[in-house]
Amino acid sequence: MNTSKMKTALLTLLTIIGFTAISIAQPGPKHEEKKEKVEAMKIGFITQQMNLTPEEAQKFWPVYNQMNNEIESLRKERHLARENVKDNFETMTDPEFEKLINDELASRQKEFDIQKKYVAQFKAVVSIKKVAQFYRAEEQFKRKLLEKIQEKKQE
Repeated sequence: MNTSKMKTALLTLLTIIGFTAISIAQPGPKHEEKKEKVEAMKIGFITQQMNLTPEEAQKFWPVYNQMNNEIESLRKERHLARENVKDNFETMTDPEFEKLINDELASRQKEFDIQKKYVAQFKAVVSIKKVAQFYRAEEQFKRKLLEKIQEKKQE
């Protein structure tokens, strides 16, 4: 693909990301549908940034999905723990706060450990350079999505 076509494709993708970010910022009953759209755009963006071949994508994305499922499960647990604390925060004791902080740190460590575990699995299916491109592209996608949400909130 030549540079002009790549720029056009990237611009189109970023525009789609922008519109999706705007729609996610708006509350509504179709939250899951919006979440799925963002995930699809994230996959497209990352695939393009990593320059994955079809064969690489076929091997990479199942590993990513496995990692993502583990991390999402952990984040849901963390969210539930926070929700349980929210109503009782003002009446909690020091030992309860200490447990809360230790549990939060342990959960973050588990998430980090999951990410470390999957680096080895990613390296088994793509080059280390593409693994680095993956992490870079994931951060770029998050930043662009957050920027679009913030822009929408300011309007």
